[in-house]
Amino acid sequence: MKKGFTLIELMLVVIIIGILAGVVAPRLAGRAEKAKQEVARAAVTASLPAAIDLYELDVGSYPQSLDDLATQPSDAQSWDGPYLKKAARDPWGRDYHYSYPSEHGGDFDVASEGRDGILGSEDDIVSWE
Repeated sequence: MKKGFTLIELMLVVIIIGILAGVVAPRLAGRAEKAKQEVARAAVTASLPAAIDLYELDVGSYPQSLDDLATQPSDAQSWDGPYLKKAARDPWGRDYHYSYPSEHGGDFDVASEGRDGILGSEDDIVSWE
C-alpha cells in the first residue's frame, strides 16, 4: 500500500493556510512602521540624551554635533568615548537632528524627521515634547 497525501488533503491544507494568512496579514500591516517610530522615540528621548550627557560630564561642554559622540573631536581634551558605537541614524536611514543650545527650553534638542523625511511635519519625533 502506498502512503502519501491525496490531492483533496493537500488542497485543504492550502485553503487553511490561505485563510490564516488572510486573517493574520491585516493585523500585522503597519506594525513595522510603528516599530520604527518606537525605536526613534527611544533614541530621541533616552539613548541619545544619555550619551550627550555623558559626553558633557567628561568633556565639560556639549558636543557640537552627534558625530562627536562616535569619534573624538580635535578640541576635546578629556574625551572618554566613544559614547556611541557608530554615527546616529534614525530607522529610516537619516541622521538625527541635534542642536545646542536648545531652541525649546532644555539644554539641547534631538529630533527625527520621521517617515516623511521633513523636519517640522506632524510625524516628527522630538525630545522636547
